[in-house]
Amino acid sequence: MALPTTREEFKDYVLRKIGAPVIQINVSEEQVDDRIDEAISFWRDYHYDGSQMVYLKHALTQEEIDDGYIEVPDSLLGITRIFDLSSSISTGTGFFNVQYQFVLNNLEDITGYNIQHYYMALSHLQFLQEILVGRPLIRYNRHINRLYLDVTKSILNPGSYIIIEGYDIIDGETYSDVWQDRFLQNYASALIREQWGMNLTKFTNMQLVGGVQFNGEQILSEAKNDRKEMEDTAKTSLQPLVYNWIG
Repeated sequence: MALPTTREEFKDYVLRKIGAPVIQINVSEEQVDDRIDEAISFWRDYHYDGSQMVYLKHALTQEEIDDGYIEVPDSLLGITRIFDLSSSISTGTGFFNVQYQFVLNNLEDITGYNIQHYYMALSHLQFLQEILVGRPLIRYNRHINRLYLDVTKSILNPGSYIIIEGYDIIDGETYSDVWQDRFLQNYASALIREQWGMNLTKFTNMQLVGGVQFNGEQILSEAKNDRKEMEDTAKTSLQPLVYNWIG
């Protein structure tokens, strides 16, 4: 059978992976959906294939400048930085830009043979920028979906753009390859098996016709071990760049 490309196909695939329909999986539809949601959430947070770095362009409004924050998409997992809002204050713009003037007056050296002086000068300018101006301070929480700009409002102008660097989720509705991710399939299987084991423990020592007994404790124990092993591996080896540093 073909690999899953939708959520429903993924659900059926995972259930077959743990034994259905040969074995009756004693888990409700709602429980399966909950465990899949839980698996996707963990995968997005801790697996490098669950998110992607994005750059968002946003035009400021006067209301946003007065409020001190902008609304951002709820799909963002984290924001790493915004590009410097005040670089034009310290280095000038257009013809008066320091970098432009330096290149203009040292063009022969740069195009000739030696760019060491140019590189050192730019590094020094960047260092001065860090010391005298610093980076724009920001605050962000993914549950609020607001990016707070803790900067002097006088450097913000309506209609000017800010560039946000952050991490966005990989949505299965847009990218069908999500449902073929091996880690996500195995992790969702472990969560559903754990739910199955928890359900069966309610029938401990119950004997069926022919002497067959439920063994929910074993299913639960194995699933918990598999889940912990996968979570430890993801947290130590599969995480993307740290994106929860946001200001």
